Amino acid sequence: MKDVSLPPAIRSTCPYCGVGCGVLLREDGQGGLTVSGDPDHPANFGKLCSKGSALGETMGVETRLAGPRAFGTGVTWDDALDLVAGRFVQTIKDHGPDSVAFYVSGQLLTEDYYVANKLMKGFIGSANIDTNSRLCMASSVAGHKRAFGTDTVPGTYEDLDEADLIVLTGSNLAWCHPILYQRILRARETRGTKIIVIDPRRTASCDMADLHLPIAPGADVPLFNRLLTEIAARGAVNADFLTNTNGFEAALAAAQADGAPTGLTEDDIKAFCDMWIENERVVTIYSQGVNQSTSGADKVNAILNCHLAAGRIGTPGCGPFSVTGQPNAMGGREVGGLANMLACHLDLENEAHRAAVKTYWNAPAVIPDAAGLKAVDMFNAVADGRIKALWVMHTNPAVTLPEADNVRAAIENCPFVVVSDITDQTDTARIADVVLPASGWAEKSGTVTNTDRTISRQRSVLPAFGQARPDWWHLAEVGKRMGWAEAFTYEGPADIFREYAALSQIAGDFGKDFDISALKDIDTAAYDAMEPTRWPITDTRQGGRFFADGAFFHADGKAKLLPVTHRAPAAQPSAEAPFILNTGRNRDQWHTMTRTALSPRLSSHLAEPYLDIHPTDAADLGIAAADLIKVSSGHGGSILRARITDAVARGQVFAPIHWTGETAPSGRIDAVITGNVDPVSGQPETKAMPVAVERFDAAWYGFAVSQTPIRPDLPYWAQARTTAGVRMELAGSTEIADWEAYARSLFDLPDADISSVIDPKRGGARIVLSHDGQCLAALFTSRDPIAVSRDYLALAVGGDAVPMLTGRPPVDQPDPGPTVCSCFNVGLNTILAAIEDQNLLTVDALGAALQAGTNCGSCKPELTDILRSANVKEAAE
Repeated sequence: MKDVSLPPAIRSTCPYCGVGCGVLLREDGQGGLTVSGDPDHPANFGKLCSKGSALGETMGVETRLAGPRAFGTGVTWDDALDLVAGRFVQTIKDHGPDSVAFYVSGQLLTEDYYVANKLMKGFIGSANIDTNSRLCMASSVAGHKRAFGTDTVPGTYEDLDEADLIVLTGSNLAWCHPILYQRILRARETRGTKIIVIDPRRTASCDMADLHLPIAPGADVPLFNRLLTEIAARGAVNADFLTNTNGFEAALAAAQADGAPTGLTEDDIKAFCDMWIENERVVTIYSQGVNQSTSGADKVNAILNCHLAAGRIGTPGCGPFSVTGQPNAMGGREVGGLANMLACHLDLENEAHRAAVKTYWNAPAVIPDAAGLKAVDMFNAVADGRIKALWVMHTNPAVTLPEADNVRAAIENCPFVVVSDITDQTDTARIADVVLPASGWAEKSGTVTNTDRTISRQRSVLPAFGQARPDWWHLAEVGKRMGWAEAFTYEGPADIFREYAALSQIAGDFGKDFDISALKDIDTAAYDAMEPTRWPITDTRQGGRFFADGAFFHADGKAKLLPVTHRAPAAQPSAEAPFILNTGRNRDQWHTMTRTALSPRLSSHLAEPYLDIHPTDAADLGIAAADLIKVSSGHGGSILRARITDAVARGQVFAPIHWTGETAPSGRIDAVITGNVDPVSGQPETKAMPVAVERFDAAWYGFAVSQTPIRPDLPYWAQARTTAGVRMELAGSTEIADWEAYARSLFDLPDADISSVIDPKRGGARIVLSHDGQCLAALFTSRDPIAVSRDYLALAVGGDAVPMLTGRPPVDQPDPGPTVCSCFNVGLNTILAAIEDQNLLTVDALGAALQAGTNCGSCKPELTDILRSANVKEAAE
C-alpha cells in the first residue's frame, strides 16, 4: 500500500507581527504548505491567529517574480547585479556616499539585515540605511535609550501571566497581537488579572476591559503625568529603587505642572490611578497609538517614568512593554538597521564604538559619526535630488509613507531605484528600474527576534521560486562587485550569524545589553537545530528580565526619568479640516496585503477600505451606511466606504492602512497623512491627522465578480480574492449609456454570452457574462449602494450562470453572509441562524456549535456584539 503520510514538520516562525509565534510547516505535495501552531514554542504554545492559520493559503506563485528585471526586461542575475553595483559605485564616485540609501524592512531576517547594515555603514560609509520599522517603533527605541541608556525591552511574555493589572495604551491587542491578547484573557480567567484600555476608539480590546479610557488623541503624556503625580502624592514611590535613577524631581515637577486636558472625566482618571497604584504587579503594554506621534518619544518616557518611580520594572508581572508590529523589527534594532544606530546596540556617536566595529569588519570606509536620513527625511531627500540611488527591500514606501503620492513621485523621478521583493506587483516595484526576486518567507533560512527578545529560527521548507535568492545573497553579491569580496564571502546564513554573534561580544565588553556571544562558535548543524532562545546569551547569563537589580546602561549605571509635558499633535483641526483621522490595522490583513490578499478567507471579513464615522457626524454630513466618503487633506485624498459606528467619538474618524494601488487605488490612506515627525525619533504622526470629510456623490455604484482580476478606470474600486476568482466594489462618476457594452469592456469578454436585466428608470443593471452556461463574470449596478448577496455571488462565479441574475442565492442554497470568524470561515448569517435555531446565548455556546472564536479568539468581541444585537431584537419582538 502506498505511503500517503505527511512529511515531517519543519519548525519555523510566523512572518506577521512581533509576537513571533512558532509554526509547524509541511509541504502539501502540490507546491504549497500545511501550517499549524508549534505547541513547543514559548511565544504561542500552538495557538495561531487568523492570519497565521491562513498562511498555507498565501503560497500562490501567480504574483511571484521569477527572475531579475531591469528597465522592464528580464535579465540574468550577473547582469542585474553588475548593473546595481556599477550604478551605486558610479553614484558614490560622482556625488559621495550620502547620495545613496537603503530602505529596508522588518520582513528581512536578522542575517539579511546585518549584511545590509555592514555594507552601508562599514563599506559604503554612509548611515543612510533606515527601515520601515521607523514607522512603528522608533519612538520606543528613543524612549528606551533616553531612560535606560540602550534599547532594552525589560520584560518577557511570562509577565503577562503574572500581572495583577495590564494596561493597554495605544494598542488594539485583540486585533493586532491576538495571541498575546488571548494570553492576557487566560490570566484574567485563572488569576483575576484586571485590564485597562486607553484608546480614543472603542476597539475589540475593550470587550473584556475593566476600564476603557477614551482619551483625547495625543493626550497620553498628561494622563501618565497625572499618574506620576499620584504615585508621589500617595506614597507609592519606591525610594530604594530611585537611588538607581536620576531626574525624578524634575520629572515630577514637570508632571505636576502639566495641566493639559486628557478628554477624560476626573472619575475615570481617579479610577485609572487607583487601579495602577493599588495593584503591585502592573504591565503597561504600548504600541503604535503611543509611538506614531510627533511626541511619541515623550509619551514613551512618560510611561517609563511611572514604572521607574514605583520600581515596577524587571520583576515578575511588572514593567513597560513595547509590542512591535513586524516579525523582525527587534532583529533590525539589534543589527543597527535604523539610521541612528550601529550594530549590536552600539552607538554611532561613540568614537570607541565606531573604531571597534570598523576594526572588526576591517572596513575601508570611515563609519559615519552621526545619524543618517530617517525614513521621512530619506524620501524627502529622494524628492529633492540628494539621494540619487535607492535600494528598497521588502517594503512598499509608495503606499506606506506619509504623503504617499509625493513619495511615489519622488521614487519615479529618482535616477536609479532597485527593489528586492517576492513580486513586482506592488506600487513601489512597478516604478523601480531594477527588481530582484527574493526568496519568500517559507523559502528563507535565518533568525528573527520577537517582542520579548526571543531569537527563533526561520527555516526553509519550500524550494525557492524561479530564480529567487535570499536577501543576504543579493547584498553580498553586490558588495563583492563593488570591490569588497573578502568581506562578503558567506556560504550561508550560519556564517553571518556567527560573525554577528562575535561582534556582539564587543558590545558586551563595552557594557551593552545586547550580547549573544555564547553563540559565536555555533556550528552549522547546531544553528540549524537552534531552539527559541531569549537574549542575552553569554557564558554567564541567558535571557531573563532586565533592571530589577537597578543596573542600567547610562555611563553612571543609572536610569533617567525625563521631564515631559504635553505637546499637541503637529497639525490641528481647522474649519477646512475639522475631523481627526486615526489610522491602524484590520484584524485579518497585514501591511499592504502582499501576502494576506492572496487568502480568500482573510479577504472576506472586511473586503474593502472603510472609514469609521460617528452617527451624528454622518447625519450632519448627509452620509448613510454604505455611502462612499471622500477624506482629504492639503496634499492628498482617499475614497472609502462609510461604516457608521459610535466606536469612534464625534469629530474623529478611523481608516485602515492596508489598501494599495493593486487592491483599491483610492483607498491609499497614507496619501492623506502629512509627514510630520517626532523630533527625537523621526517617527511620523499617523494617529491625529486633521482632514475634511464629505460624501462622495457617485453617479452609480456596482458590485462585480469575475474569474480573473481586473483593473477598471474608475474613481473607486476595491478588489478582493475569493475561492472562485475576485469580488469587486465599484463606483463611477459618469452615467453609462450601454451597460452590456460596458460590462464586456470591463471584464474584457467581448465574445461572451450575456444575460441582463436593465432598469433605465432606476439606473440599475444586472448582467451575467457566460460561456456554455458557466458564469465568467457578473455586474450589478444601481444609483444607490448596491444591495445583493455578495458572499453568495463571490462563490457562485464559475458555476451555473442562470441563478446569478437575481443577485440572490436559490432557496435551497443558504448564504453564509459576511465572514465573522476567519479561522473557521463562519459567516454572519450562519451565526444568526444558529442563535435562533439552537437558542445560543453565549460566545462559548457559539464556539461549541460552530467553532467560531475557538482558535485565536480575535472575533469574540464581534460575536459578543452579534449576540447582544440578536437578544435586543428578540426582546423587542
